[in-house]
Amino acid sequence: MRHSASSSKEKSIMMHAAVGIWLLSAVVCVGRGHQHVGHATDSDPADQDTAINSTANAVSLVSAANKEFAYRLYRKLAAHNDSQGKNIFFSPASVSVALAALSVGARGETHQQLFSGLGFNSSLLMQTDVDQAFHGILERANKTSHQDCTEGTAIFLDDLFKPQPEFLDTLKQSYFAEGFIVDFAKTADSANTINKYVAEKTNGKIDKLVENLDPSTVMYLISYIYYKGKWKTPFDPKKTQEDEFSVDENTKVQVQMMSLKEHLGVFFDQAINTSVLHLPFSSSHSMLLLLPDNMATLENAISPGHLTKWLKWMKYRRHQIYVPKFSIKTSYKLNNVLTEMGMTDIFGDRANLSGIVQGKKLSVSEVVHQATLDVDEVGAIAAGATGVGITLLSYQHIPVLKFNHPFMVAIIERRTENILFFGKIVNPNQ
Repeated sequence: MRHSASSSKEKSIMMHAAVGIWLLSAVVCVGRGHQHVGHATDSDPADQDTAINSTANAVSLVSAANKEFAYRLYRKLAAHNDSQGKNIFFSPASVSVALAALSVGARGETHQQLFSGLGFNSSLLMQTDVDQAFHGILERANKTSHQDCTEGTAIFLDDLFKPQPEFLDTLKQSYFAEGFIVDFAKTADSANTINKYVAEKTNGKIDKLVENLDPSTVMYLISYIYYKGKWKTPFDPKKTQEDEFSVDENTKVQVQMMSLKEHLGVFFDQAINTSVLHLPFSSSHSMLLLLPDNMATLENAISPGHLTKWLKWMKYRRHQIYVPKFSIKTSYKLNNVLTEMGMTDIFGDRANLSGIVQGKKLSVSEVVHQATLDVDEVGAIAAGATGVGITLLSYQHIPVLKFNHPFMVAIIERRTENILFFGKIVNPNQ
């Protein structure tokens, strides 16, 4: 009986409800995301200018924090034992949006930990500033990406769970969240509902995000980013050939190696002995492939400043490049990683999520992130790349860049330098 199930479930929720956060990233061609329609006001022009400047400043501060967060999260993922010798690929943009949306409902020390972990300076930014900034970031991404990228969030609520109206309104207005009511007592049906939504948003790339649901779950918050880019200059499939890729000193694998001879942007960073290749998509996005002499040196040194320097000083000339064709999928449970980054309270009894609902004790059950990346002659679905060393020969010769050993990859928006996807390809066949 529904009444009986509801009664037992209400007791469970009162004892200790669970808030699940699932982060997913994939890259495929879709239409524009949710649009926000503004409303005209009769406010004073000077007030409007002040509001615009305030928003611009918030966006600048949040964007800078997001860039730093991308590298800090990467280093944490790379340092974990279960990541040793494996590909790393994730969407820092998706993770930042999901945790920022969660911070809307956090209070006290829990809120401070989320802000600090995300790199937000609480003396310069309030929650409303962050919300305003993400509204601008998401709106711009969905309006200017020419249907090659969409970002957004969704919230699934149990039919007996009544969050604070202010919390839901902020998620809708600032994070463009879609809302759905489910019966988490029916775990299989609820999981199917969430999985169907995720599959639709990722064009089937991630079709089973949720497998097991605890009946005490009352809310799932999902952040997604979906991207597909076509190369500005595509590779010729006829020139793709089997070649060797050195995973390490003792391991070599066979890969399908694409090749292209074209005027491309290349920069060699002598300070960290890394060759950087710029592969633009036929949009406002690009893929950067980073080929280091020593991967550990690059991983420890890389920062937002490097990205700015590379794009500014990139030299364009004719190069022969070789890039492996591959498809990878990654999956992470981020509880331990986020705890190490200072976000400890959200996972335990000390969690203060009273901004979501009052009178009930909530905590986050787990934070999971999935991402996919496909790279072929036409373009890239998700994010991935390979860096190969560059040998500068005499002017008559064409320098060769061959991505035949581990390299790092980033998919960025060129103007803002925002990082959509980031990672390391250790083995294209993994």
